[in-house]
Amino acid sequence: MGDNRRVTASEGSHLGVASAGIRHPVFARLWVALSRYEPAEIGRHRDELVDGLTGRVLELGAGAGSNFGHYSPTVDEVLAVEPEPYLRRRAEAAAARSRVRIKVVDGVADRLPAADGSCDAAVTSLVLCSVPDLAGALAELHRVVRPGGELRFYEHIRSDRAGLARVQRIVDRLFWPRAFGGCHTARDTPAAIAAAGFAIEDSRPVWLGPRIVPPPTAPHAIGRARRV
Repeated sequence: MGDNRRVTASEGSHLGVASAGIRHPVFARLWVALSRYEPAEIGRHRDELVDGLTGRVLELGAGAGSNFGHYSPTVDEVLAVEPEPYLRRRAEAAAARSRVRIKVVDGVADRLPAADGSCDAAVTSLVLCSVPDLAGALAELHRVVRPGGELRFYEHIRSDRAGLARVQRIVDRLFWPRAFGGCHTARDTPAAIAAAGFAIEDSRPVWLGPRIVPPPTAPHAIGRARRV
């Protein structure tokens, strides 16, 4: 889709919204260090996540730009939103090496810097766990994606194993969000996506990590949903 859409006053109020000083300097550097040794399996999930996308795409929480090399030239533009300054600088460097046009911008999940219905698709990748207001972030994604457009998601989620789900709830209460950049391990993200007005067309479980004594972030889901 082109960039010549008319922006109304209400839409314009969402543009140019800064991140209000969101900073996780220690976690951001740890995330970048870990991404250098990302397993090939995660790279394949990233390929699947963005496969077949076209037009204008908003990526929420782009981090250091780990998805950028996986986008196809069928994508006209990626608007990559990242509030953390260190990660945003790394994403800008990754965007400069990308084969598609990527614009990295400051912004927050519950007030995205894009006009209503201005994106053909949105992408979330290991980020909905850490937004302060999951329902608010998904409402914003619903706003910026055009009717019939897609939401692609690759997120770690609440376990369907009772024991691990209990561990997830405990670590979320005790220390996990404070230690890992606001991350919550026990969110039922696919259910929240459906509640936000997206029709889930495909979602499959993905497990990362050992089966015996798994980390709280082992259960993932990857899928696509349609904006209705």
